Amino acid sequence: MYDKAFWNSKLGQAAFASVLATTAMIALTTQLQTTPNSFAGASELIAAVELA
Repeated sequence: MYDKAFWNSKLGQAAFASVLATTAMIALTTQLQTTPNSFAGASELIAAVELA
């Protein structure tokens, strides 16, 4: 369906770049792991510091 002339055209190059960007986005977002909200209680631990 797609021949060499298509991939050498600007539309073909844009399509290829889009496929690469989508693949990279999926690969990177699947690597991100949600961490537990360990800082939920940290607001009670933060002390106010006053500068003179």
